[in-house]
Amino acid sequence: MPKYNRILLKLSGEAMAGEAGFGIEAARVAQIAAEIRETAQAGVQIGIVVGGGNFFRGLQPGPGNLDRVVTDQMGMLATVINALALQAALESRGAFTRVMSAIEMHQIAEPYIRRRAIRHLEKGRLVIFAAGTGSPYFSTDTAASLRAVEINAAVIAKATKVDGVYDKDPMRHSDALRYERISYRDVLARNLAVMDSTAISMCRENRLPIVVFNMNVPGNIFRMAMGEPIGTVITE
Repeated sequence: MPKYNRILLKLSGEAMAGEAGFGIEAARVAQIAAEIRETAQAGVQIGIVVGGGNFFRGLQPGPGNLDRVVTDQMGMLATVINALALQAALESRGAFTRVMSAIEMHQIAEPYIRRRAIRHLEKGRLVIFAAGTGSPYFSTDTAASLRAVEINAAVIAKATKVDGVYDKDPMRHSDALRYERISYRDVLARNLAVMDSTAISMCRENRLPIVVFNMNVPGNIFRMAMGEPIGTVITE
């Protein structure tokens, strides 16, 4: 039996790129889709927010004379590309999906409407939320927290390339210590690079737990949804 009946899965854009680090690697997307499909078949309702960092990072200074608003908008459009790729991979495996965009583009995605999104989930469809919040100055982590709260998700599943939250970057420090559980307050106070402060604060205000786990270990999405002790749990 799943521990969580409804989850919001947060994927980075880099996860879609695989080893290449840029663009979309078909084999990697296929693997992610297979794991999401397996988890959904176990009875878990899944909403998904995917970043766009494999194409464009809106948080970085833009090229030439592009300002922050424009670069953030470009980043939002990059998430739509990833959402469509993930949708295609899921549907090739027999899943029923919907892409809902915070920026209206009726020819390729539904506009985001909260009640409609919840209804899709109740009908067993996988819902991919694209284009962030639709506004600049907000990261896809914040978009994930917002959508999770709006759809009444039981948890945010934050998929990363490491197996949890550490006291310092484990990719640079061999003595980094991993937390099994940590509070929102400590994440913010210690400035741990898990999600941005706006996203963490929103989860804290709504008592929404976050599970941070390693996406590169096959089967971890399913294990997380079943409640197996993987990664780090961020809670009150």
